[in-house]
Amino acid sequence: MEKNSKKHFVLVHAGCHGAWSWYKVKTLLEAAGHCVSAIDLAASGINMTRVEEIQTLKDYSKPLLEMMGSLASDEKVVLVAHSMGGIPSALAADIFTCMTAAIVFLTSSMPDTKNPPAYVIEKLVESIPPEEFLDTVFGSYGTCDRPLQTILFGPKFLAEKFYQLSPVEDLELAKLLVRVNPLVTNNLAGTRRFSEEGYGSVTRIYIICEEDSIVPKEYQHWVVKSFPPKEVIKIKDADHMPMNSKPHELCACLLKIADKYA
Repeated sequence: MEKNSKKHFVLVHAGCHGAWSWYKVKTLLEAAGHCVSAIDLAASGINMTRVEEIQTLKDYSKPLLEMMGSLASDEKVVLVAHSMGGIPSALAADIFTCMTAAIVFLTSSMPDTKNPPAYVIEKLVESIPPEEFLDTVFGSYGTCDRPLQTILFGPKFLAEKFYQLSPVEDLELAKLLVRVNPLVTNNLAGTRRFSEEGYGSVTRIYIICEEDSIVPKEYQHWVVKSFPPKEVIKIKDADHMPMNSKPHELCACLLKIADKYA
């Protein structure tokens, strides 16, 4: 494939967010001549699924899996997974391994092939003192013997932890559009590990955002050390939403990654 040939980027959003969060980067990638699919996971963005209908990781990931399944068998995509979107993206790569040229984990929970899928999310939540969740609301559903959790980021949390370096317009957009999402736990994702021959064989690139206030740099470095990716890239002065705070820098990184690995 030539370096300037058209690539297909599949963008997977963070928890409580939606495809809308990628509007700047989607525009830039398309302006560079590439195909871009920004996905709403279940109960996210304009997807009409109710949270209570999401009983498994496959349920939550269904829109992504359906989109991947609709592509031609010889098509290759670059999956770009933001934050909690890393788990659904890893599942997609495990199922559609031959179609996944690379996965970019953007300040994301990057699962390994030794532990259950939710292990990295649980470690992240454990690393954050409860008071730092501010006005984030946690809820529950499911059954007594299989409880499931929900999460909704509050306005203060979004302002101080997600969007502190992003334009205020993007923060206001998020306040209007975030939705209650399932939290990826063992009860949701199950304890079956992603396979070495599937997800484990896909090229992984990790992007560290150096001013991320919710995913500590220590955690990001731990994730990278625990399951080393092919490459680690850092974006300076980027908060947890680099698609808003540093869209041009993020786009440049994605174009280089696609040229190199797709």
